[in-house]
Amino acid sequence: IVAERKKKMPEGSYTTHLFSSGSEKIRKKLGEEAIELILAGKKDDISYEAADLIYHMLILLENESVSFDSVLKELEKRMG
Repeated sequence: IVAERKKKMPEGSYTTHLFSSGSEKIRKKLGEEAIELILAGKKDDISYEAADLIYHMLILLENESVSFDSVLKELEKRMG
């Protein structure tokens, strides 16, 4: 979905806004979301903020042409 949004850049989409804003903006948002997750205290808030963090991470990965598969492979190496 993220790759498709980057290709089509639908008008009015927040994802389009992030890609159009560039890497620095995407990294800043990812950092903000990480802090919000760290500060979340309740289970529901943790779930909400974790989803935001993962979403922004996926945007960064796509923007930097890093596949999610490569992240999974790295995790597998660390678990093995």
